[in-house]
Amino acid sequence: MNTGLLHHIELYVSNLDKTEKFWGWFLNELGYELYQKWEDGQSWKLGDTYIVFVQTEERFLDIAYHRCRTGLNHLAFHASSIEHVDEMADKLNVRGIPILYKDKHPFAGGGGHYAVFFEDPDRIKVELVAPPPHT
Repeated sequence: MNTGLLHHIELYVSNLDKTEKFWGWFLNELGYELYQKWEDGQSWKLGDTYIVFVQTEERFLDIAYHRCRTGLNHLAFHASSIEHVDEMADKLNVRGIPILYKDKHPFAGGGGHYAVFFEDPDRIKVELVAPPPHT
């Protein structure tokens, strides 16, 4: 039973093409598969959870998203290991995607989490977190 687990997340984006290029490779690396695709959107699925990206209508593009306003701050995904976080950080660098909080990387999030932080084309913060070490 999946009671309480997220069913899906739906994000409206300013440029669906840029979003597809950014999120497609990342979600694919995490094991997501393209689930649905239509003219103004697409979704990616892993297990019973999926993430939907929808092109924002032109009339609503006048106010840009900012993660420090009320609403979504970031999305955090589980990595398989510390090595997985490091591998993905390398892939982000190759793709020219800046790592946030580079001076504190990979412990930028506090709480001792080993993670990499970066932003999507709309500046939604994304976090990939390694599992805690076994004690």
